[in-house]
Amino acid sequence: MRRTAELLREHQVTDDARRRLGNRVVVSEDRGELFLYAGSENAAREAGQLVGDVLAQHQMDADVTLSRWHPGEERWEDAGVPLPETAEQRHTEHERLIADETKDSLACGYGRWEVRCDLPTHREAVELAANLKAEGYQVTRRWKFLSLFADNEDAVNDLAKAVRRDAPANAAIQTEEAVFVNGVAPLFPD
Repeated sequence: MRRTAELLREHQVTDDARRRLGNRVVVSEDRGELFLYAGSENAAREAGQLVGDVLAQHQMDADVTLSRWHPGEERWEDAGVPLPETAEQRHTEHERLIADETKDSLACGYGRWEVRCDLPTHREAVELAANLKAEGYQVTRRWKFLSLFADNEDAVNDLAKAVRRDAPANAAIQTEEAVFVNGVAPLFPD
C-alpha cells in the first residue's frame, strides 16, 4: 500500500509539472523517472527549477541532471560537454562513433546494421540475391525479402548503394540499426 501511495504522489507531481510548464517543455515519465525535453538549455534549466519547486511542494526531492542530445555521437551527454565546432572535430567524433559501432558488431559476432530489400516478386529476390552473392556480399533471402548486415552505419550506407545499383527500380530498400531479441539477430545468413 505504501508503494501505491508513492506512485500516486509521483503521478501527481508529473501532472502538476505538466500544468505549470505548459507547451514549452514536453514532460514524460518512465519507472519513476521524470524527463523534461526543452528547446534550449535555458528553457531546460528553468524547467528543472520549476520541477524542483513542485517536488518541494510535495515534500519530495530528486537528483536533477541536465543532458542534451549530441547529434554526432548519437547519444545523450552532459550539457556541460562542448559540442564539436570545427569540421575536423565533427569528423573525429564521427570516426569514433563508427569505431564504436564496429566494435559492438564484432563483439556480438554479426553486423548490427541492416539493409532490407523488399522485392516485388520471389524471382527478382532470387536473382538479386545471386548477383549480390556473386559480388561477394553475404545475403539472407526469405521469399521476396533480402537482408544484408554491416558492422556500422557508414558500411550499411555503402552496402545500400550496392543493393540499389543492382535492384529493380521498384524494390523497397531501407537501412537501420538491426533489432536483436535476447542478443539474437533476426535473420542468420544462409
